[in-house]
Amino acid sequence: MRLIVGLGNPGARYKDTPHNAGFQACDRFAERHRLGRSATKFQGVFWRGRAHNEDIGVLKPQTYMNLSGQSLAEALRYLPAEAKDVIVVFDDMDTPAGRLRIRKQGGHGGHNGLRSVTEHLGSGNFPRIRIGVGRPPGQRDATSHLLNRVRKSERERFSETVDLAVDALDAILTKGIDLAMNHYNSVVIASEEDEEEGEK
Repeated sequence: MRLIVGLGNPGARYKDTPHNAGFQACDRFAERHRLGRSATKFQGVFWRGRAHNEDIGVLKPQTYMNLSGQSLAEALRYLPAEAKDVIVVFDDMDTPAGRLRIRKQGGHGGHNGLRSVTEHLGSGNFPRIRIGVGRPPGQRDATSHLLNRVRKSERERFSETVDLAVDALDAILTKGIDLAMNHYNSVVIASEEDEEEGEK
């Protein structure tokens, strides 16, 4: 089976924050493919069903971000999946807002959730989709940028970027990661300000 893992923090406090982009992608993937009701398993929220004629698991660890790997490791002990079957989806400040960065493997790049996943898998050899949330504007603190609600002016672009990540997941499952990378790494979703500037 393929196991999609979205990274984020549990609870209503973090629901609409940039740091929970991975959770949102999981929710939308499960809804798109009608995976039904989730279960509380593997220290997380878990769906299992069929998509693209494959057995699919979708996991949102509820351990808090920096312990995400614990939940994934537990899931892999019980599911017919291995590290190579995992696709991790998460937010990334080093990727500009409105963009994705898909990679076959790599390091954690300072992302605490991905660091935990890599440590528990013992390798960074798994596909990942980075959902761009950009760096905070001006002097805004990085933690505030990640853990406060997405700014009103950015909500539409953020939502569209999460949808794009779900499209990319579908592409990886149906066409392979190389084609997904070639297409989705070059897509740019403009902000409202960019569109207004272009109309002048």
